[in-house]
Amino acid sequence: MADASGEASPVVRLPAGRLRGAAAGEGGVAAFKGVPYAAPPVDELRWRPARPHPGWDGTRDATAYGPSAPQMFLEGGDPVLGGHGSPPFDEDCLTLNVWTPAVDDAKRPVLVWIHGGGFVSGSGSLPIYSGETFARDGDLVVVTLNYRIGPLGYLSFGQDGETDDGPANLWLTDQLAALRWVRDNIAHFGGDPDRITVAGQSGGAVSAAALAGHPEAQGLFQRVILQSPPFGLSIPTRDEYRQREDAFLEAAGVKSVDELRELPWPRLLEAAGGLFARTARWGYWPTPFLPVRDDVTLFRHPATTLLHGAATDIDVLVGWTRDEANFGFALDEGYASATREQVAARVAETFRAAGAEVYDAYERARPGARPVDVLMDLITDELFRAPGVQLAESRAELGHPVWAYEFDFAAPAQDGVFAAAHCLELPFVFDNLPDWAHAPLAERIDPVAERGLADAMHRAWISFIRTGDPNHAAMPEWKRYGADTRTTMRFGSATAPVDDLVEQVRRLYGRASARE
Repeated sequence: MADASGEASPVVRLPAGRLRGAAAGEGGVAAFKGVPYAAPPVDELRWRPARPHPGWDGTRDATAYGPSAPQMFLEGGDPVLGGHGSPPFDEDCLTLNVWTPAVDDAKRPVLVWIHGGGFVSGSGSLPIYSGETFARDGDLVVVTLNYRIGPLGYLSFGQDGETDDGPANLWLTDQLAALRWVRDNIAHFGGDPDRITVAGQSGGAVSAAALAGHPEAQGLFQRVILQSPPFGLSIPTRDEYRQREDAFLEAAGVKSVDELRELPWPRLLEAAGGLFARTARWGYWPTPFLPVRDDVTLFRHPATTLLHGAATDIDVLVGWTRDEANFGFALDEGYASATREQVAARVAETFRAAGAEVYDAYERARPGARPVDVLMDLITDELFRAPGVQLAESRAELGHPVWAYEFDFAAPAQDGVFAAAHCLELPFVFDNLPDWAHAPLAERIDPVAERGLADAMHRAWISFIRTGDPNHAAMPEWKRYGADTRTTMRFGSATAPVDDLVEQVRRLYGRASARE
């Protein structure tokens, strides 16, 4: 049987059944989409850990993506990304997608990509996360996945509605099930189950780090790429999170978990909107749903998982963008009119009595800064850059490999207001800027500037996935982050390594930690 390109459709035979894929673009890459990796989490399996998929009879068509996890959807898109998830949505969403240069036994390195989205949006089925470029350019096998998000993934209510000694992080059970599927099946797609890199951005980077600390994930992957992990988030215990679960029940207008189970998922999303309002705080990134330290799937903050036990042997590449918080705050008129007094009070919530001194330090570092600019720099550092640097510092002290980077390419859109915002590195990492035509954030990027930067980043990621070292011939030498030089690769209009690039941040937040 031939696909739309006229080529013979690729077929793989898995223990669960046969799959028929299709050619993906140019370069001979084959794609298998919408492949189930766990049983549909519907009906009695809603708010239950992922279960094995029973398989199928005959040959399953794998030429179309499966539904994305239920999430809020704004018709016409948002003013930054233009949308980060699109219909169809369905609770039966636990599928993954595979791109491979060939269905053979070549044992290629494997990239497993976990999307971000603030724990409430995103999909492995989005074109911006297509694995085609990595498969074609790096001779890699690439896997992307959908997992439960929002109220269906980040609430659990206990396993019988009464007790709460089971997994609280259902999203993490999904991702673990996907990794097990990769281990058991990826060789059929030409991949090597012993050379796995798990990569993610934002919430997806938190996922990758959480998996590194999961006892059942030991040995399932050897490298992680953490792009803009918001490790500055406070991760609640199960008891601390119960108040948020109770608030969700109230927002949903029900009094028991049994009543909640009867609600259709669109009603759950309406309640999630209410939880946004109830949990929002001025000057903080909104996160109505969070991972939970349940001592079953997550034993410590994801920022520290790579510093303990077997996870210390995992190779780590970690980084952030120069202006992460501009993503969520630069276009907000309410924040644009923020006063110095308001922002100084917000700074003092982190730095206490030293708040005024720290505000002045931020102001000096950005001449002409408005109060909102100080606020955005504070949030960037507090949530992303400072904890990212701390992870690099701690890994270096332990003598374990870690490479650090900062993305510093300013988006020209909206007269430059986004600067090097959260998510902007993605089209360069994937080398797929045309797939971002819908995103206001990526508008008006100079193709010449994009070409060189995308080549540097895309090839560095490929090199790290293949060898554990991001260096390649078309880029200056990128040394490991070490206590002596603190080398950080700055990707921008000019890409170059810089020693102790974020010295001020390191010192400011080192002092803040010492006061805690």
